[in-house]
Amino acid sequence: MRLFKITILLFLLFSILLPAEGKGFEQKQVKAFRTEDGIQIDGILNEAVWQLEGFGGFLQSDPIDGAPETEGTTVWIAFDDKSLYIAARLYDTDPENIVRRLGRRDDEVESDWFTFTVDPYYDRRSGYLFAVNPSGSILDGTLFNDEGKDMTWDGVWESAVYIDAKGWAVEMRIPFHQFRFKKQDLYTWGVNFFRVIKRKNEKTVFSWVPKEESGYVSRFAILTGIRNINPGRFLEFLPFIVGKAGYSPEEKGNPFQTGEEYLGNSGLDFKAGLQSNLTLNLTVNPDFGQVEVDPAVINISDQETYYREKRPFFIEGADIFRFGYGGANTQVNLGWRNPSFFYSRRIGRAPQGHVYSDGYVDYPEWTTILSAAKLTGKLGNGWNIGFLNAFTEREYGNIELNQKRWGEEVEPFSYYGVLRTQKEFNKGHQGLGIIATSVLRNLRSEGLENRLTRNALSLAFDGWTFLDNERTWVITGWFGGTRISGSKEAITRIQRSSMHYFQRPDIDYVSLNENATTLCGWAGRVFLNKQKGNIVFNAALGAISPGFNAMDMGYHTRGDKINGHIMAGYQTFHPGKIFRNWKLTLATYQGYDFGGNRTDEYYNFNASGQFLNYWKSTFYLSYDPVRYSHYLTRGGPMALYPWGFIRRLSISSDNRKPFVLIVSGHYRTHPHGSYNWSLTATLRWKPRSNLSLSIGPGYSWRHSVGQYIACIEDELKVETYGTRYIMSDVIQETLPIEIRVNWTFSPRLSLQAYLQPFIGVGDFFKFKELVAARTFDFDYYAEGDASIALENNTYAVDPDGPGPAEEFYFKNPDFNLKSLRGTIVLRWEYKPGSTFYAVWTQNRADYSYPGDFQVGRDLKAIFNATGENIFLLKFNYRFKL
Repeated sequence: MRLFKITILLFLLFSILLPAEGKGFEQKQVKAFRTEDGIQIDGILNEAVWQLEGFGGFLQSDPIDGAPETEGTTVWIAFDDKSLYIAARLYDTDPENIVRRLGRRDDEVESDWFTFTVDPYYDRRSGYLFAVNPSGSILDGTLFNDEGKDMTWDGVWESAVYIDAKGWAVEMRIPFHQFRFKKQDLYTWGVNFFRVIKRKNEKTVFSWVPKEESGYVSRFAILTGIRNINPGRFLEFLPFIVGKAGYSPEEKGNPFQTGEEYLGNSGLDFKAGLQSNLTLNLTVNPDFGQVEVDPAVINISDQETYYREKRPFFIEGADIFRFGYGGANTQVNLGWRNPSFFYSRRIGRAPQGHVYSDGYVDYPEWTTILSAAKLTGKLGNGWNIGFLNAFTEREYGNIELNQKRWGEEVEPFSYYGVLRTQKEFNKGHQGLGIIATSVLRNLRSEGLENRLTRNALSLAFDGWTFLDNERTWVITGWFGGTRISGSKEAITRIQRSSMHYFQRPDIDYVSLNENATTLCGWAGRVFLNKQKGNIVFNAALGAISPGFNAMDMGYHTRGDKINGHIMAGYQTFHPGKIFRNWKLTLATYQGYDFGGNRTDEYYNFNASGQFLNYWKSTFYLSYDPVRYSHYLTRGGPMALYPWGFIRRLSISSDNRKPFVLIVSGHYRTHPHGSYNWSLTATLRWKPRSNLSLSIGPGYSWRHSVGQYIACIEDELKVETYGTRYIMSDVIQETLPIEIRVNWTFSPRLSLQAYLQPFIGVGDFFKFKELVAARTFDFDYYAEGDASIALENNTYAVDPDGPGPAEEFYFKNPDFNLKSLRGTIVLRWEYKPGSTFYAVWTQNRADYSYPGDFQVGRDLKAIFNATGENIFLLKFNYRFKL
């Protein structure tokens, strides 16, 4: 292993000393023509402005990088006072075989496409994307960090297509007020055009960038000719009304579970262009009932499950709040996950308090968002800005007992704020950014005062700099701190939580302070990346201090970590005898705590490639030596963690075909008997141009011989500092099945269905305790003088028979979760920006037969289980002023 590290370090030195790869490029130019005549958006290019000489000369990026396009393409740009117009004639010698799949908005279906991209601020790093396919389906999004795309933004624009004997044609009209740009008399923008010919897997581009090079927005052509425009004020209101009916099993005597519930709601979304380069979004009493439900998971670790954001207000334009990723076009995280200072699902989360009284309880599922506002755009001198504020309502759990009803507060009135700014210098050669977040809670109840922080603040800086003029090497990094404050009880609870474990008895660099009312910490990382060329290289060094806590507004895994990695490899982008492209990498990473204990060490090999028949495959091998773990005992002393070996393989078929198959599997072994494996497969069927069905079953089997169960204080157990750490073997089996249906009737009318049957079973056995700190040795309760017995679903343990240790008890941890979650959404955009939703959501669950996995019986139990059905109608209407 030492030889491996030395080789990698020498490779780093050699790579840095190499001359920078890459060549300068000649920037193309496109001229926009002013039109005084109205342009009818119908896809028929019969207007006078489209008879002028257009622009062509597209080159392939696939399948042969840099080769001329096999079918001709000509584009034009025109404008008037209010809008930008784009036209394209996409010639095709076989128009009958143009792939014209129909998809809902922002669903990049496997079809031919034409894409227009524009950088109206001409910062060479950001912009907008608009795409149309031959069926009229559309995509739109924003561009950031030169090579990043965010497809959550939805603009209001028009498009039309027309298919004839020459191929097909596109027309677009994009109002200027949809862009953010600095108002001037004469404009210089960046533009580019892309085309996909799906049956050939051919991708062509107007302003071509070799695959060995880097850059996207920075390589756009120059657009000239736009002058004397009057975008006008952008102002729109989007009021909505919602009707909801919920049906669930009736519980006799429970006044909150009558079997039926009917609710109505209304609210308002507002969007305004404050200037030509700033946008204000405001939502009052938002409702997100149309979003897809979260998938079911089984989590028996001590870390929170991460769910991705799906609510439109928060995902639209979310790229501006991305932190720590600027500059580098590849971010590799080995043994590391960048903390997120802003995790929008904290806003409107499930209430965090408890009801302490007896009786029937009606507990709110989510915290109501009273209002939220988001300001995004650019300020003078090129500062990007994102500023989000939200207020959430005080929530109560309603209780009824003996015909008396009252409420107990379970979530305080709260304010959430995040400010993000970033500025590029020297045409994007350097950048500097800031993010600041705050959570302020009005705590009135003792229960919440003892549980939640009163204030949570964070401040962090990020930036990057390229090391050479060709932008081959870049260093990017960030550094930030957090401070939380609250009662002694709340801060003590957080210190003892799985994020910190300050109560660990065998460390001296942190300690539990039960009188503390604040907790502070810091984190940071620096990252070196080679941006382009055949040689792959990146390295990073990061640390998260023991006291770092951004969980009130952000998301991260536990702290007390110092991590570093080095990755090197080789890649090729051009077809050979077997592969169209391939990539090989070797990597190593190590991790330490702040006491110098090695807690992570891995060595891995990764190979991936695309075959000539457009199938893809990835193969991965990883070896992790013996190391130490703070977390096996969950707040107890450090334990040894044995070495392991991981193999992974995935294969995917050609996505042009009616049937597309993706298969992946992994197998992990440890010398002490633990091992796990999984197999997943997704089959997607496209029976018609507007219909796609997929089913994705998976199965995982895990046997662990060191699963934490509980800790029992016992001063006799001196080897583990006066506490017995109860462990077990566990066999955990999961069977998730994800089913999706996408049925698109027109570009503005679609039906989506998501269904997930899920089985998760855990069978715990061979109960035991850790013999001593810094070992992976156990004393089994069914051996020697010790004894264990199960009665009434509770284990009774005598750890030493006739010895002085007292008997103790713990609940049987076996489980068997069978659930069915599903959502069907009918979406109709009946006019641009105005939408009607009809939604059906179902949830059902069953917990019988804990610890016993039988597929047939458990699947049957899912569909026999009682559940909840929710029907929702939502109607909004866009008023443009």
